[in-house]
Amino acid sequence: MFPWHQYVLALLFILGGANHFRIPKIYKKIMPSYIPAHSSLVLATGILEMIFGLMLITQESQHIGAIGILVLLILFIPIHVHMLIHKEASLKLPRWVLILRIPLQLLLIYWVYLYV
Repeated sequence: MFPWHQYVLALLFILGGANHFRIPKIYKKIMPSYIPAHSSLVLATGILEMIFGLMLITQESQHIGAIGILVLLILFIPIHVHMLIHKEASLKLPRWVLILRIPLQLLLIYWVYLYV
């Protein structure tokens, strides 16, 4: 049995990945223009988030799932910076929220690292 917070993390990524299918328009809006194939990447990252989230809750795949999530979280950092710099990608969030998202992303990276 895993610690409760590992299940919470897995659920966050499973639900977050599912959101890519529920409201893909939001994810497309925050992607920088230099990244190609927005629609395909939104769906692909949604699938990966759900798969890696599920992998966190099985002993055999926990390590691979955590590494996969770490890679995704690191790849998503430029998107957080893009949202902070470009008003059209900010989703009308207050600037302080956009700034806070970056250290929160680092804390999330640390949290996932605990399961590697």
